[in-house]
Amino acid sequence: MNPTVLTIIVNYKSAGMSLQSAQAANRAMTGIDGAITIVDNDSQDGSFETLRDATRDMPRVRVIQSGHNGGFGFGNNVAINAGLPDGRAPDFVYLLNPDAFPDADAIQVLRDHMIAHPQTGFAGSAVRGEDGTPHEVAFHFPSAWSEFETAANTGVITRLLRNYRVPMGFPPATCAVDWCSGASVMFRRSMLDQIGLFDETFFLYFEETELCHRARAAGWAGMYVPKASVMHIGSVSTGMSNKARIPGYWFNSRAHYYRKTGGAGYLAVATLFYVLGASIWKTRRLIERKEDRIPPYFLRDLVGHTFQTLMPGTLIRGKRTGAQEAP
Repeated sequence: MNPTVLTIIVNYKSAGMSLQSAQAANRAMTGIDGAITIVDNDSQDGSFETLRDATRDMPRVRVIQSGHNGGFGFGNNVAINAGLPDGRAPDFVYLLNPDAFPDADAIQVLRDHMIAHPQTGFAGSAVRGEDGTPHEVAFHFPSAWSEFETAANTGVITRLLRNYRVPMGFPPATCAVDWCSGASVMFRRSMLDQIGLFDETFFLYFEETELCHRARAAGWAGMYVPKASVMHIGSVSTGMSNKARIPGYWFNSRAHYYRKTGGAGYLAVATLFYVLGASIWKTRRLIERKEDRIPPYFLRDLVGHTFQTLMPGTLIRGKRTGAQEAP
């Protein structure tokens, strides 16, 4: 029996890019039993019709209208629940960003690795930019110590806390990871049947981290497989930039992740550790006259969203805190 793969692309107002991604995935699915599902997350810009019409000559590809922009996890859940076009549940589910393009053998390399290693619940590929620059996509789980290390941005602290850093750098060979980027990651369907699908409380960000956290807690291994490679443009649908103000849904997702995995108290501790680390960075920046690496309003928004999460309904400076409107 040839194990099946369902490749999923969630589109939101990026039909042209999603189509290119589906075309690359279609080539990479050669010789693999399965299908490709594009979920349009209620773009309301003609994306659904454009993608439906453009894929008529691609029998492996089907386009589903979710009817509601419930976020990344929601869109993937729609496709996972729909299964393969013939009604079967796939053996593996491969998530691919609409701005990511797998190499010809990328999907097969991930699938074959998971076939050979039955305890592997998920496996992520290497990811590179348009210019070939590698992206960091292999990670440790976030923690209070990682928050402190990230915010402090100081060499000696990073060296002391290297085992707590979220990014694992660029491992040259297949290795165990806590979680992988959702831009290109394959999940075992039997594992998802055991632990559940994406938590749809997350609109965007942290959803794959939390899903991998459940997988690891249930005893499944997570792997980074660099022989599989994907080219990724990045942030086409979200528009996220490290120089722009971080949207409210990012803070809400962060708060939900820490509360779900460690409790309300741990959320408070993680935020406190970030603030302490940021105080070190701010002091260094003043002394050394460095450009600020913390996005505009980030500390204020971080503390405000954390406080509002722990104390719902609280007014901060006369304005009720909460999620900004999702894109």
